[in-house]
Amino acid sequence: MTVVQSVRRAGRVAGFAAVTAAMTAAYSVRDELTKTSPDRDSRRDRWTRRWASALLAMFSIEVELLDGAPAPSRRGRLVVANHRSAIDIGVLLRTFGGFMVSRGDLSGWPVVGAAATRAGTIFVDRADKQSGAAVIRQMREQLARGQTVCIFPEGTTFSGDEVRPFHPGAFLAAGRLDVDIVPVGLAYAAGSDVAFRDETFGQHLSRVAASPGTRVVVSVGAPLHAPNGARPAVVAEAARAAVEAEVKRARSRDAFAGSHHVTV
Repeated sequence: MTVVQSVRRAGRVAGFAAVTAAMTAAYSVRDELTKTSPDRDSRRDRWTRRWASALLAMFSIEVELLDGAPAPSRRGRLVVANHRSAIDIGVLLRTFGGFMVSRGDLSGWPVVGAAATRAGTIFVDRADKQSGAAVIRQMREQLARGQTVCIFPEGTTFSGDEVRPFHPGAFLAAGRLDVDIVPVGLAYAAGSDVAFRDETFGQHLSRVAASPGTRVVVSVGAPLHAPNGARPAVVAEAARAAVEAEVKRARSRDAFAGSHHVTV
């Protein structure tokens, strides 16, 4: 690693911790003082988007959103995307806001755990069936309230553009609810090396922090609707195919040439 990379890494890691801690503390104080406010959800949403935007800017992540920002929805949205990097979380929160479903141990991580909790993250322990059932209930409650829930149904991160089979359990939350299932494809610039491989979060953060930055193209597809009585596995496969189509669209030459996109 060069001196420039070492300095860049140290500055970004320190900045990540400082910005996250400061923004979380400020929001926590305000949130505690206004717990009964009717716009609590919208305030949390705005804070989550600002936090995600600040971190993406700090790590020089250029987000190219094809076709402009997705239109707001008055009903629940289940946002489903492929998963390649921890950066994906910031990209989805910046684009959609809402509640993220994430691995359970994240809640105990230094600094970021407190921020994720304040952001309303729904934590799941995939090895615990009771935890899975509780997560589905929480997702369903938020969707029924007209909120946005973001998930990565592949279950973990992978390299490359291939979209692996989706776990059907998450789609139980959308059953018999009038919600939009929004497919999202994420494609990172070739050679960016941002995939979350077999490493700890700290190692992943350190490696991404040392890089000069990267570009990610986000393609949002038309919403899907699960018919009443549809089996979760069938809905999961339909969503996977839709996400795969959006990944291919994001990867296309036109997308990376910069045509018809908005940088956020």
